[in-house]
Amino acid sequence: MAAVYKSLSRTNGHKEDGGGNVVRRNRQRVLILSSRGVTYRHRHLLNDLYSLLPHSRKDAKLDTKTKLYQLNELAELYNCNNVFFFEARKGKDLYLWMSKAPNGPTVKMHLQNLHTMEELHFPGNCLKGSRPILSFDATFDTQPHLRVIKELFLHIFGVPKGARKTKPFVDHVMGFTIADGKIWIRCYQINETEQGKSKEDGEGDGEVDSAGKKAKRKGERDTNLSLVEIGPRFVLTPIVILESSFGGPVIYENKEFVSPNQIRSDLRLSKAGRYNRRSEQGIERKAKKGDLGLRSQGGRRRERDDLDESVLFA
Repeated sequence: MAAVYKSLSRTNGHKEDGGGNVVRRNRQRVLILSSRGVTYRHRHLLNDLYSLLPHSRKDAKLDTKTKLYQLNELAELYNCNNVFFFEARKGKDLYLWMSKAPNGPTVKMHLQNLHTMEELHFPGNCLKGSRPILSFDATFDTQPHLRVIKELFLHIFGVPKGARKTKPFVDHVMGFTIADGKIWIRCYQINETEQGKSKEDGEGDGEVDSAGKKAKRKGERDTNLSLVEIGPRFVLTPIVILESSFGGPVIYENKEFVSPNQIRSDLRLSKAGRYNRRSEQGIERKAKKGDLGLRSQGGRRRERDDLDESVLFA
């Protein structure tokens, strides 16, 4: 009987058009994993995203950072067509790879300014397994590479209807905004509250519209909608877009991106420059003292002569 019930529910679940064509279901599964060397904050962010995406599958850490084409085999093994990979460098920098396996494209982005749910302590909350509303900035439709990134976001963060572990509720919004060449991602709860009963204007005047009467008869109530942030929040900077999955020619490169290694190197050079300038100033100060006949000449003691005070009054 269980097999018959499953077969009947499977056949009744498909909607048919007037011509008898079956509507194609949106089947998206996401493989989420990280590389070796991630910190606890990176791991908490991965767990937060895994809880927000019920159609995702979390795997163990990947041992290699050079042979990323192995992720295509893992995605095929777990029957996933999207890959969400966190790559950690030097225990400080975090890079995000988003790929459409097995044919691509692939986007590499630098993740920064991350804050997990435990750090933020926001009052918002959403039901686990619910589906989100994806809100995109209008700037995503202005350039070709932003359209590609938007499509990947739709496939990864858009939970398909009827997917595994999903619930038939839509109670949170994920916002994707572009500012200063970076993508800012936020997650909000849709908070619905009932309006308080309005006070009557007059004691004897109690007129109510007919539409309001009908609404009250049907049991409808006016509600206020507001957004309460849940978390996590982070910022993405696009670096390159590859044509295939974790390989292939580069179809877009961000020329304005500066790697964090270069930024740290410039800071070290600026500190070293300050030290060199101070040491040069010290040498010049000693040389000036020597020219003025003071106690030192270019960093060396002045030679004693017969008219020196230490010799005359010895």
